[in-house]
Amino acid sequence: MSDEKLVGIVLVSHSAQVAASVAELAKGLAGGGISVPVAPAGGTEDGGLGTSAELIAAAAASVDRGAGVAVLTDLGSAVLTVKALLAEGDELPEGTRLVDAPFVEGAVAAVVTASTGADLTAVEAAAAEAYTYRKV
Repeated sequence: MSDEKLVGIVLVSHSAQVAASVAELAKGLAGGGISVPVAPAGGTEDGGLGTSAELIAAAAASVDRGAGVAVLTDLGSAVLTVKALLAEGDELPEGTRLVDAPFVEGAVAAVVTASTGADLTAVEAAAAEAYTYRKV
C-alpha cells in the first residue's frame, strides 16, 4: 500500500452478513481506483443480531489511514452506539465522523468517492447526497 492518507469507511449493521455484503458491494462498484480501506462492523461478538461498541472501535482502528474515518449505520441503535463512542472521545480514531446517509447507497457513494483520494468532507457529502437519488 502507498503512504497516501486515505479516508477509511466503517459499515455498521445489526447483521454481520449485511455489513459484510454491503462492504463487498461498495468495494466492487468502486472499480479500479485506489483501494479504500473498508471494514464491516456487524452484529454482536457472539454472532447475534445487534451492535457492538467493541466491533465498531476495532473496525475503525483497522481502516484508519490518517485522513479520517466515515462511519455509516443501518438502524437507530447503531447510531446511538456510534454516538456514544464518539462522545467518549478516545474509543475511535481522531477524525471519525458519523455520516447521515442511506446505508447501501451511501456506502457505495462513500467508497467510490474515497477511491478518488477525496477528503473526509467530500466522502461525507457524497454519501449524504445519496438521500436524493430517485428511483422513479
